[in-house]
Amino acid sequence: MLADIWQSLGHAVMITAFVAVMMIAVEYLNILTRGTLGAGLRGRPAVQYLAAALLGAVPGCLGAFTVVALYSHRVVTLGAVVACMIATSGDEAFVMLALFPRAAILLTLGLVALGFLVAPLVDRLAGSARLAPDSCARMTIHEEDCRCFAGEAFMRQWRRPTHARVLLSLGLWAYVAWVVVGGGGLPPAWNWVRVTLLLVGLFGIFIVSTVPDHFLQEHLWRHVAARHVPRIFVWTAGVLIGVGLLERSTDISSLVLQNPGLMLVLAALVGLIPESGPHLVFVSLYAAGTLPLSILAVSSIVQDGHGMLPLLAQSRQDFVRVKVANLLVALAAGGGMLALGL
Repeated sequence: MLADIWQSLGHAVMITAFVAVMMIAVEYLNILTRGTLGAGLRGRPAVQYLAAALLGAVPGCLGAFTVVALYSHRVVTLGAVVACMIATSGDEAFVMLALFPRAAILLTLGLVALGFLVAPLVDRLAGSARLAPDSCARMTIHEEDCRCFAGEAFMRQWRRPTHARVLLSLGLWAYVAWVVVGGGGLPPAWNWVRVTLLLVGLFGIFIVSTVPDHFLQEHLWRHVAARHVPRIFVWTAGVLIGVGLLERSTDISSLVLQNPGLMLVLAALVGLIPESGPHLVFVSLYAAGTLPLSILAVSSIVQDGHGMLPLLAQSRQDFVRVKVANLLVALAAGGGMLALGL
């Protein structure tokens, strides 16, 4: 049990670190471009929906984490988050591509199209709640922030660095070292996931090392590090440990196999678990030819791997909204496919 808890904490560290660096990157790019990053997506819902769905289609959870980071800064709407979470299949996407690549690609393309179509309906129903309600979400731009790299300032800042700069730098270097040595929660072999995590961490180090003191103190330390990081880590670790304990006490695979008539509903309900793992039973059954595509689609629509954990930390209400939307879409789409014999 202690090994499982340690593994869950390792996953939580990696998720929290990646989300934190993505939030830092969003802040940095918005300042560097004087707001044109957000302007390129704000007010252009179709572009948001397509970009979010395509990010969700990327295997794993990194694309989903990126969309949640954009949502936390009010760059994209709640509908875009739903589009992303419909399109994503979390880590299960890797398994599907390995076991049945053609069907996996076609299913993913279908989920991208479905997410794109559902997103505007979600925003219309959500109304004023379609943007992140967090009061810190608005990225204020000050003139002193916009010179993100100046040689003379860089040397002066590091001759007498602030505590925030030192602590953020040490934390990011520790994160990079964790990725390099393959700490808990990472795949043992180097793959595109570890390479991406490494590059993101190095980019975070560059940002923290070069930005002005005002930007670092106000945007990165007080906003991202002090406000978001502890909350994201506590919720992520808590959920992962809880799900791990549930899996030790409940044989989800046997539960599904013993109730074939309820498999579609069970696939949707199991998909509500914000974790990669329990959903593999549906992938395995489909690969074995004992499960129709419609039930695999239901599982893929509702489940999002770890992608929703940062949103759970930020807003439980929005977490529920997205999950309920995906659940309803999955039941409708899966029921229709089952009726057509798929």
